[in-house]
Amino acid sequence: MLCTDPYLVFAASLASGLQGIAEKLQPPDMFAGNIYEAQSLQHVPSTLREATHIFKNSKFTRAAFGDDVVDHYAHFYETEQAAFDKHVTDWERQRYFERI
Repeated sequence: MLCTDPYLVFAASLASGLQGIAEKLQPPDMFAGNIYEAQSLQHVPSTLREATHIFKNSKFTRAAFGDDVVDHYAHFYETEQAAFDKHVTDWERQRYFERI
């Protein structure tokens, strides 16, 4: 998830590590091959909208940080996404200016 708060990133890393230790989780096997062509691997969210949805609905984040923290960050990023959605990007201007 795109995150502008390094403290949240650090806290998530610690919480993930502690969960792995507590549950005795094993890391997956090392991937061999062309990662760009891999179809069966989990992916990192590619949009802020997708990342916010996953973060907001994650049982892990709610257990690690509590509902108030998750709801606060989710609201912040949903507000950012809504502001972005209201604007025409440079790419859209360049691509569609002559066509419309």
